[in-house]
Amino acid sequence: MDFSFTQDQDEMRSHIRDLLEKVCPPEYVEKCDKDGVPPYEAYKALCDAGWIGLIIPEEFGGAGGSATDLAILLEEIGNKFEELAMWVFRTMTWGAFAIMEHGTSEQKNKFLPLIAKGQLSFAFGLTEPESGSDAAALTTKADLVDGKYIINGQKVFSSGMDISDYCLVVLRTSKEDIKQKGITTLMVDTKSKGIEIHKIETLGHRSIGTTQVFYNDVEVSEDSIIGGIGNGWKVCDSCLWYERLCLSAARTGAATACFDLAVDYAKNREQFGRPIGKFQGISHKIADMKVMLELSRMLFYKFAWSIDQGTASRHEAAILKLYSSESYKSIADMSLQVFGGYGYCMEYPVQRYYRDARLSVIGAGTSEIQRNIIAKSLGL
Repeated sequence: MDFSFTQDQDEMRSHIRDLLEKVCPPEYVEKCDKDGVPPYEAYKALCDAGWIGLIIPEEFGGAGGSATDLAILLEEIGNKFEELAMWVFRTMTWGAFAIMEHGTSEQKNKFLPLIAKGQLSFAFGLTEPESGSDAAALTTKADLVDGKYIINGQKVFSSGMDISDYCLVVLRTSKEDIKQKGITTLMVDTKSKGIEIHKIETLGHRSIGTTQVFYNDVEVSEDSIIGGIGNGWKVCDSCLWYERLCLSAARTGAATACFDLAVDYAKNREQFGRPIGKFQGISHKIADMKVMLELSRMLFYKFAWSIDQGTASRHEAAILKLYSSESYKSIADMSLQVFGGYGYCMEYPVQRYYRDARLSVIGAGTSEIQRNIIAKSLGL
């Protein structure tokens, strides 16, 4: 396996960094987090620069980029602002990738050019109040009536629903003996009549956050189906693998930024007549964090390579999600400890990483579920 990047990828990383330095400085991130305002300006700048179309085939106006290219993009965005990376990844995964992999020719021609231009953003609706880790137990249904699907039920933790144009909603269209069957995914216009969106107040991710969504006789056409009737679980499964790559890359980028703050503080904060980084108790924390970052980067780039080679597996995705998210949580916690009392103060950015990182081991598949997947792949 070749771990080096191409010249084009190195240049791409440099261009992304230069753009983010301009449109997403620390004070901008702090304001978005503090005021609970989505990073509209930074997202638009990425759209205008064509980055949202990175993985979309050239025939639809995109760049035809690889999974490795996407990992580079999200690592760099996550390093500047994790929530901005979340907004980007949702559109690229639940919009572009889902349609590229499972959409009809008509859907590809309709949606992909608009996504590539940054004119459409997407959310995902899977989790329900009574179906979290047991996602296939969902009950929100879509009934076919006179050639239209009528949606009734509710979803929770539909992040970005209030700032997206469409949502890929996972619905039950029939009752089957196996709960993974009878599930269909529909692309739903978020402005459709009968949709009620309520923002949920959360510990972290305050800029974009998440929502609870009520569907009351929401009407959508049959051509909104992605992947065919009854094939919704297959659509979710393939997209969730892609999601794990995106999340891990973005969160490793964020963890790196948090780590850099801790290293800088350890070098400059003095106690007992010398920088605190000279004390073994602090230096060992820094060393442990560095190891976790290196392993996380290796895992997500290896997984990106596996996707590009067509050899990615479920257990490999679970290992990546488990390790990178647990590492992010640990790095944020240790970084705050390095800062001591100042880390607990809201004026220092390390507290934001601490709050945001806690979601990484819960959202998009808990660490416990990832361990179940890994154990099952070993025949346990």
